[in-house]
Amino acid sequence: MPVKEKIGIVVSNKMQKTVVVKVESRYPHPMYSKTMIKTRKYFAHDEMSECNIGDQVLVTESRPRSKKKRWSVTKIMSKSSLIT
Repeated sequence: MPVKEKIGIVVSNKMQKTVVVKVESRYPHPMYSKTMIKTRKYFAHDEMSECNIGDQVLVTESRPRSKKKRWSVTKIMSKSSLIT
């Protein structure tokens, strides 16, 4: 079974060892063919707490670590230029 991976942007890093990642999926509207954007937020495990808001990250599906946390940060694709 293939491993599920998603690329998203970190929205929040206020929790300990956890980040909230926003993932956008684009698809055409079935009738009007306009490109629609669906946004979904995932709670992801960040062991070293090295992600900041605005970073683009790769998350992979993992074992359940808490009630809502089922993803883990694999790598940081690009760092944000925002200073927080």
